[in-house]
Amino acid sequence: MEKDMCTINGKAEGNGRNMEENLGKKVIVGMSGGVDSSVAAYLLKEQGYQVIGVTMQIWQDQPDAEIEEEGGCCGLSAVEDARRVAEYLEIPYYVMNFKEEFRCHVIDYFVEEYLHGRTPNPCIACNRYVKWEALLHRALGLGADYIATGHYAQIALLSNGRRALKVSATAAKDQTYALYNLTQEQLSRTLMPVGQYTKEQIRRIAEEIGLPVANKPDSQEICFIPDHDYASFISEYSGKTLPEGNFVDAEGNILGRHRGITHYTIGQRRGLGLSAGRRIFVKEIRPETNEVVIGEGEDVFSRSLLCGNLNWMAVEKLPEEGMEVMAKIRYSHKGALCQLRAVGEDKVSCSFCEPVRAVTPGQAVVFYQGDVVIGGGTIL
Repeated sequence: MEKDMCTINGKAEGNGRNMEENLGKKVIVGMSGGVDSSVAAYLLKEQGYQVIGVTMQIWQDQPDAEIEEEGGCCGLSAVEDARRVAEYLEIPYYVMNFKEEFRCHVIDYFVEEYLHGRTPNPCIACNRYVKWEALLHRALGLGADYIATGHYAQIALLSNGRRALKVSATAAKDQTYALYNLTQEQLSRTLMPVGQYTKEQIRRIAEEIGLPVANKPDSQEICFIPDHDYASFISEYSGKTLPEGNFVDAEGNILGRHRGITHYTIGQRRGLGLSAGRRIFVKEIRPETNEVVIGEGEDVFSRSLLCGNLNWMAVEKLPEEGMEVMAKIRYSHKGALCQLRAVGEDKVSCSFCEPVRAVTPGQAVVFYQGDVVIGGGTIL
């Protein structure tokens, strides 16, 4: 993207407003009990905002001891850490119940996707429908002007009048991939103060001001499955025990038996339980026949994909002539050059210049030009 296409959200969006402009502006900060959201609250208070801390209770029905041991971004231990930080910063603090929204938009979605042979991204759903849509609705009802988070991303105001995410100052922690689905209204009401800093700088700020969570480790994995056993969680939550089935090759030859399709994802190599004498991978999952297709390394590379459920951010819609972008097909993917073409009302084809590994239905594909998010969708 041309450098003059966007203006980072300094005066336009609030991250760099001077203190006089910010006075009286109320911002509700989603506080997870971690260092990032804690420093976000501190930075906004220093900028003159009227800051209120909120922790979202979304899945805390486990025994206290289990949650304390596992931690995570939304557990009961997070509530206590966030409360301590709010007290230290001398800001009001509340705990709000979002369990129903989380169950509906995140857990139900997560389970249904796996049951249908796809690999979902619950963090993207949580960001879009819970941490933004639900929280913003309540925040506006309380008279707030903005919500804010500790995500590593920035907001750009483009020359075409639209708002879009811009990658953070630290590529290693950038979280724009997981935020591509935010709407224009949500972006206009959002502040992301830590996006201008590296993780090291954020921890240094926390240490210098004496925050009690300055050295708290980052949360990892999916918060509502602390033991990381997805298949057992899905079976228990849905009441469905998926049957064993066949591992097959591309020609349909039976290679062995699998434990149920919820145990597998595209590109997986470990835990297959097959002795092939060579490196083999999951190539495809076929829920309609209960088969898991196995291939070799080159078989899990693709030159194209189809995506739907699109959210355009930097543009209102895809131009008729298409667009060349860098596309990320998973959070850890560095991105690959591809050409976008519309193939339906809400579908786009992505043709890559070089093959990409493990295109996975259910995951997000996010489009970038330069350091600005153009939009994204769900891989079909």
